[in-house]
Amino acid sequence: MLEVRDLQVYYGVIQAIKNVNFKVDEGEIIALIGANGAGKTTILHTITGLITPKQGEILYEGADLKKAPAHKIVSMGLAHVPEGRRVFSQLTVHENLLMGAYTRSDKNEIEDTLLHVFKRFPRLEERRNQMSGTLSGGEQQMLAMGRALMSKPRIILMDEPSMGLSPILVEEVFDIIKSINKSGTTVLLVEQNAKKALSIAHRAYVLETGNIVLEGDAKELMNNESVKKAYLGE
Repeated sequence: MLEVRDLQVYYGVIQAIKNVNFKVDEGEIIALIGANGAGKTTILHTITGLITPKQGEILYEGADLKKAPAHKIVSMGLAHVPEGRRVFSQLTVHENLLMGAYTRSDKNEIEDTLLHVFKRFPRLEERRNQMSGTLSGGEQQMLAMGRALMSKPRIILMDEPSMGLSPILVEEVFDIIKSINKSGTTVLLVEQNAKKALSIAHRAYVLETGNIVLEGDAKELMNNESVKKAYLGE
């Protein structure tokens, strides 16, 4: 469904991503794990058109995304839940969700998706008229996920969804990611909580200083000695 080939990304003269290759098959949860500064967020920003790579291909169902503007990429079926939530704090919950559907035009279908989002996130429905900036961190994370779902994506890219959340909310967010996947949406998950990410992923890639150093079945990587030592605190 999504394939990244020989990706190279620079910030000025500094090479952030070095010949990265990976693929995401339809229906999978793929985890991209690694330390802070390894390049995980840069990869997501490059896939969704926020950063232009120096070299390489990003193929989504055979089409190269490299030349596509970010809004076109959303309308093709890719949604991005950015690190740090990035909700529109001066807009209500309802207005934020409608912003997620800006590439769609059928009002009845948008209303239908909104009802599905409220069913998945009852707290958002309770707070639909509340300013988003006044929500808790966990509620803002749910809003960011709900907003991405409003575009009816076929693949959703999530960047550090558990960051800054309490352990109970972390559990809840990962349960939501699993249910989003079960309902037919493919997930590419960037997450520093490697243990949680590997526990729900089908396959995973380990990124170190812009290089993929390990890849494989998520459960196998969970038992890999070097992964345990570096990322699982064992």
